Amino acid sequence: MKKIQNSYKKSGVNVSVANKFVSHIAKLSKKNVKKTANSFDKDNIGAFGSAFDLSNIKIKDPVIVSCTDGVGTKIDLANRFNKFDTIGIDLVAMCVNDLIVQGAKPLFFLDYIAVGKLKLKKIKQILKGILKGCKTAGCNLIGGETAEMPGIYSKDKFDLAGFSVGLVSKKKILNKKNVKKDNLILAIPSNGIHSNGYSLVRTILKKKKISQKIKKELLRPTKIYTNEILKLTNKNLINSSAHITGGGIIENIVRSIPNNLSINIDLSKIKTKKIFRWLKSNNVSDLEMLKTFNCGVGFCIIVDKKNINKIKKYFNKDYMPYEIGYISQNIKKLNLFNSIKW
Repeated sequence: MKKIQNSYKKSGVNVSVANKFVSHIAKLSKKNVKKTANSFDKDNIGAFGSAFDLSNIKIKDPVIVSCTDGVGTKIDLANRFNKFDTIGIDLVAMCVNDLIVQGAKPLFFLDYIAVGKLKLKKIKQILKGILKGCKTAGCNLIGGETAEMPGIYSKDKFDLAGFSVGLVSKKKILNKKNVKKDNLILAIPSNGIHSNGYSLVRTILKKKKISQKIKKELLRPTKIYTNEILKLTNKNLINSSAHITGGGIIENIVRSIPNNLSINIDLSKIKTKKIFRWLKSNNVSDLEMLKTFNCGVGFCIIVDKKNINKIKKYFNKDYMPYEIGYISQNIKKLNLFNSIKW
C-alpha cells in the first residue's frame, strides 16, 4: 500500500506564494518609507510587530484614537466584477473617516487579508488600493497579516479588515458636548454608496441585469475626508461630526449630539445621486433607503452659523457642504420633515 505524504501545500496553503507577497510588500514599503519621517525601522517588514516613531509629532497633550473596520459585502461585488484595485481604498476610508470624527489625524494603518487561495496578482491589486488609500489619508501602512485559509473561504473568496491609529490634542477633540442649540447641520456629499448597504444591493442584483455604468458606480471607492475635516478641526470650525456609514443618516447623526438636544433634518434639501435613484427604483421604501444608505451624504458636520463661509473655503465644488438641518432643544431626538427628492 502506497503511503501518502502529507504536506502543508497539499492541505491548500502555499507558503512560497506568501513569501513572494511579503517580498513584494517589502519593496513597496521601502519606496514609501523614504518619503516619511516616522517609520521607526525601515527594514521591519516580516517582524512580529510594527513600530512607529512618535517623537517628531508635535501635538500638545496628545490623545490616541483607534478604529477598526472592514468593507462588508462590497467584497463580493469586487469578486463578481473581477476588480480589486479599489477595494483597499474602501478599507482605509472606513477606518480613517471614523478617526476624524473625533478630530484625530491618522498616523498609521494595518491590514488583515484572509483568502481561500493566495493568488499573487489579485492580492497585489488589493494592496495597491490600500497604499493609495493611505496616501490620500496621509498615513503610513506599517504592517499587516495575510492568511490563507482553505476550507474556511472558497478559492476566490476573501475578507479584509483594517486598523488605524491617530492622534489629537486633548483640546481639539471633537465632542458632542460642544454642540449648542441653533447650531447648523451641514452635509458633505458622498461620491456614491461608499461601503454600506451592499447586502441589499446584492439582493437587487439577483433579480436585475445591470449596465457597465452601474457596475462602475457600485465599486466606486469610498471618499476619504481626512484632508478637509482636519483643516476645519485645526481652525476650530467644527463642534461635532458624523461619518454616515451603517444605519445611514438616521442613525449616525444622532450619535453626535448630547441627550438634551435634538436634530431637525429637512429631507428635501438632501442632494441625492443617480445611483441612489436607481436603488430606490427597485421597490425600496424611503425609510429603508435612509436607514441603509448614505443617500448622497457621506459626512456631516455640526457648526456655528457664523463659520459657514469660512468652512466652505476648504472644499472643492464636488464636495461643497450644504445645510440640511439645525439643532434644537430636546422634544424628540430626531425630527425628519418634508420628503427626500429622488
